[in-house]
Amino acid sequence: MYTHTSIPELHQSLTEGACNCVDVVSSYLNKIREKQHLNAFIDIFEEEAMARARALDAKINTPSSWGKLYGVVVGIKDVLCYDNHTVTASSAILSGYTAIYNATAIQRLLDQDAIIIGNLNCDEFAMGSSNENSYYGKVLNAADESRVPGGSSGGSAVAVQADMCMVSLGSDTGGSVRQPADFCGIVGMKPGYGRISRYGLIAYASSFDQIGIFSKNIIDLSLVLSVIAGADEYDSTCTASPVPAYESVLDTNKKFKIAYFPQALDHPSLDPEIRTAIGNLMEQIKLDGHTIEPVDFGYIDHVVPAYYVLTTAEASSNLSRYDGVKFGHRTKKSAENLNDLYKKTRSEGFGKEVKKRIMLGTFVLSTGYYDAYYAKAQQVRRLIVEKTNEVFKSYDLILMPTVPSPAFKFGEKSNDSVEMFLGDLYTVYANLAGIAGISIPLFKHSNGMPFGIQIMTDRLEETKLLQFSKSQLGK
Repeated sequence: MYTHTSIPELHQSLTEGACNCVDVVSSYLNKIREKQHLNAFIDIFEEEAMARARALDAKINTPSSWGKLYGVVVGIKDVLCYDNHTVTASSAILSGYTAIYNATAIQRLLDQDAIIIGNLNCDEFAMGSSNENSYYGKVLNAADESRVPGGSSGGSAVAVQADMCMVSLGSDTGGSVRQPADFCGIVGMKPGYGRISRYGLIAYASSFDQIGIFSKNIIDLSLVLSVIAGADEYDSTCTASPVPAYESVLDTNKKFKIAYFPQALDHPSLDPEIRTAIGNLMEQIKLDGHTIEPVDFGYIDHVVPAYYVLTTAEASSNLSRYDGVKFGHRTKKSAENLNDLYKKTRSEGFGKEVKKRIMLGTFVLSTGYYDAYYAKAQQVRRLIVEKTNEVFKSYDLILMPTVPSPAFKFGEKSNDSVEMFLGDLYTVYANLAGIAGISIPLFKHSNGMPFGIQIMTDRLEETKLLQFSKSQLGK
């Protein structure tokens, strides 16, 4: 049975003949079957993964021909297009839909000899913080199956947490990588907006969405990021800035200047144990020679309202394409006219949470309310961006909690939208500002659940983020 520690150690084992790619894939397939009840996977590409492993084994004796991710077993969130494989965004409205091309991130994984083992469960159209909104049912947290894994990329987090793949891809619109990573006790990173192409990513809110990565260590995350990041002619919002070889610059003696927002740490929603743990960590960071200082940030109570106004408005527009005419689910009920077809199809195909967000987005864009809500939220976003730019003129990093509390019980917040939305208090900030953020696991709560901290840096400064994170995790 193969046990993963890191990609470099995998490659060493393959080089020494301790295992081959078929052994590795077989081990993960066995683990997926053993932990099927967690409901992390929607589709398992068993035959295809084994065939790819056999093909890769044909060059196992010539490491010079290996791609950077040779033999690395990857799971992908069900919002990423993988040619000739189903992609449904965990929604009935796309049930059975097959992708007709590869997302840029997927193609780059394949080009570097990765093995994609399956499609991972998520909240429908990436809308949720608990993975309770999936057409395929909820995903269970492997640390405590009575608790949520976080969302929307819950399946991606649990697949790595429970050793069903080495790394996985998710998407992060307002914390959908960092929050489940925190709840599951693993590493989850959202790079700066535009660092990874969104081509082939099913859109929720296009000016917020970013593909992110889950792993158990910084070296694996760095290797994957260096492969999938970079300019893409198919995505005009993707930056043309050069991509560093992140994995080669992780070790540094640099002392960082770190800011924290007192308004975030003093917020009444923050769990006292998390507040204490972060306070103690900040003292240790100072002892390690870094500078950490408070910076006034007066917009903390505005980030969640602004985020939900803007993202639901974009979702209302993006999801209008699912109308039952061009592709996806179409109602079998008789329709009197085209509008009736739309209504019946969308009423059947979308889940409750998605409908709610579409309606909210349509409302804030409507005549008479556009200026009061959407335009005002854009103004708030601009203020947040300007304040963030100001902070990064003086500091390398921002330290913040990832979540207000550890993973909660299933059903605990599902009937209280405000309470659920407030769970995004600390993560949506990075998406509003377009900056990079990572959650790293450092602590355990008295209830037995893991939690960590969130670190953020300027939009294309992921190197600093990875260097500091590695220094804290030691791996």
